[in-house]
Amino acid sequence: MDKYSEKWVIDIQAKYAELEKMRQQFQQEEILLTAEMKRERQKAIDDKEAEVKELNNKVFGMNGLLFLKKKEIMKSILDDIYKACEKVARQKQLMFLFDKASDMSMIYTDPRHDYTDYVMEALGISLKEDKNQNNQVTKPKK
Repeated sequence: MDKYSEKWVIDIQAKYAELEKMRQQFQQEEILLTAEMKRERQKAIDDKEAEVKELNNKVFGMNGLLFLKKKEIMKSILDDIYKACEKVARQKQLMFLFDKASDMSMIYTDPRHDYTDYVMEALGISLKEDKNQNNQVTKPKK
């Protein structure tokens, strides 16, 4: 994700630099230009600004390229997590599994009903290996 994001940021920054260069050049030459030439230059600057804003929105907007790329990359991971949760829910005959990391407020949860270890096991992630390597267990948030 960072590679894509950095590339797009660099591209957009280059366009903004180009736009700023056009503005500076216009300001330097403005007194030498005729009214018609001023309008043409100003229109070119306005068009360039609109192009840069559109590109920025296309990449970083609500459903921009960055959002779509993140969705594409995360899809297989989220699918695996969903399948693991579904497997644990069926094995333990659960009707609901809640994501404690979500915005949903939980006033109290009994630790007996924390199925994180089961989901990790279903994903093929061994907490024992992590414990031996790091001398501590870090549980991911459900």
